[in-house]
Amino acid sequence: MSEALKISVVICTYNRCVYIRDAMESLYNQTLGKDAYEVIIVNNNSTDHTKEVCEHFISNHGKANFYYHNESKQGASFARNTGASYARSPLLCFMDDDAIADKDYLERIVRFFDTHPDAGGLGGRIIPRYLPSEPAWMSHYVSSLVGHFHYSKDVTVFAPNKYPLESNMIIRKADFDAIGGFNEALPGVMGTLRIGGEGKDFFFRLKALGRTIYYDPAIRVQHVVEISKLTREYMYRVASGIGRGERVRTLQKGKWTFYKKILEYLLKLGASLILAIGYTLQGKPVKALPVVRFRIDALKGLMNH
Repeated sequence: MSEALKISVVICTYNRCVYIRDAMESLYNQTLGKDAYEVIIVNNNSTDHTKEVCEHFISNHGKANFYYHNESKQGASFARNTGASYARSPLLCFMDDDAIADKDYLERIVRFFDTHPDAGGLGGRIIPRYLPSEPAWMSHYVSSLVGHFHYSKDVTVFAPNKYPLESNMIIRKADFDAIGGFNEALPGVMGTLRIGGEGKDFFFRLKALGRTIYYDPAIRVQHVVEISKLTREYMYRVASGIGRGERVRTLQKGKWTFYKKILEYLLKLGASLILAIGYTLQGKPVKALPVVRFRIDALKGLMNH
């Protein structure tokens, strides 16, 4: 069986029983043959009905290779590494538990690596599915906090300081093992605490091996975004988590790298003020404050507040 497998999809889940079934359903209904892929679900201490939903789905979809595991160490990096340890194919794909893959998602990924033998990693497009609709205050500069990602309208290689998002990324299993997987000092979400940047750290280490990372906008997932959950507290957790992760990552490299990051964040804060003024002059003042708050919150996280 493992010889026929071309790609392994890892979905780490935490209290998303409302959405995890749709994510699994989208992967079940792929154009790629069911003997060519496996889906590995890793439950990261969910307290809702995630276990029951996953096990019921798997028992009723026996034609596909779906597997369910647990990871008790809290954090996406722990769960992703656990999922990867069970993978049996040469390609590893990571997708979120509230994402919905296009029908040809896996077929396109496999074809891409077949036609791009130099590809060490691959990222795709992430399209927010706002429920019930996109809020008026949302802008391009804030949408990344809810998972929106679109790097280029054409297939291209990521610039040295750019990288895919973790919720739609693919890597060769051999390279994943070579860099030791995700940095568990950057666990991602841990309950209400976030220490993010695990994807950035991951791809920077992969690039250090000399691997080429591509972006293909045709490899798409939709990411469910419940507007009611985008509270001030939630947005702070996400933005400060980015800064908190950068604090850990840069201090691992040295204090000078950390100090440079502080300067970079201060410059970005200044740029956000200019953007806010621009939105206000354009008659879109509702978009102004979230842009500035994003940069302030990220700076607070960087300074460990």
